[in-house]
Amino acid sequence: MQSKSIPAAAAVILAAFVGDGLKTVPLQANRIEAGSIGRTTVGDGLQAVPQDKPQAPKSQIPDLGRPTRVTDEVPLFDFEQYFTGKWTFEWDAPDGVLGPAGTIKGSIVYKHVDGPFFEAVTTATGPGGPITIKESIAYRKEGKTAARSIADSRGYSYQQIASVGGDLGGYFNLYYEGSPFTLKGKTIRIKNALRLTAPLRYRNAVTVSTDGGPFVNYGSAWFEKSTTGSTK
Repeated sequence: MQSKSIPAAAAVILAAFVGDGLKTVPLQANRIEAGSIGRTTVGDGLQAVPQDKPQAPKSQIPDLGRPTRVTDEVPLFDFEQYFTGKWTFEWDAPDGVLGPAGTIKGSIVYKHVDGPFFEAVTTATGPGGPITIKESIAYRKEGKTAARSIADSRGYSYQQIASVGGDLGGYFNLYYEGSPFTLKGKTIRIKNALRLTAPLRYRNAVTVSTDGGPFVNYGSAWFEKSTTGSTK
């Protein structure tokens, strides 16, 4: 008997000899999508098997199944669930004491160290050349507070502490206040406002004070989380 090709979307036929006869046993085939199936051998037949796909992160705000009320409690922010992984960004930085104007492009990788402790490493390229920023972070969940120590390859380091807040609309915010440090003979302070607007996206807005003056806008950037599982 001449075999014929069977469309992938049709049922796969497994041929099995029963006595002296030939019996066909239909196997239900899965719907095939590009790059989403593997194959496993069943006797003389093939069956489509779906590959596991990474699940997109979900909001930390529970679905109450009803409109929110002012008496509903906002859950505590889960730092590890949200930040751990690789984020990419592109920043249009203004000219200032921290460096020349231009685009800073790169990524930051957050890792859980132990308990309430985390670390983050930023690798980027800007108008002044390559940039590496290393952070040691501590997050007190019940206290709704984060603290971090930052070392920047451009020649300065400082500490920051942040209050952590949120609302039932699904937004969380970290407002970092920075300690003063000296750069190019000037006293600098940096504030960061991190607005976590989605499970895979947050905005970092920076303001800078020089020699005790008012905090002025130093630009902002959107950070987008990689869903491939890579942290390199």
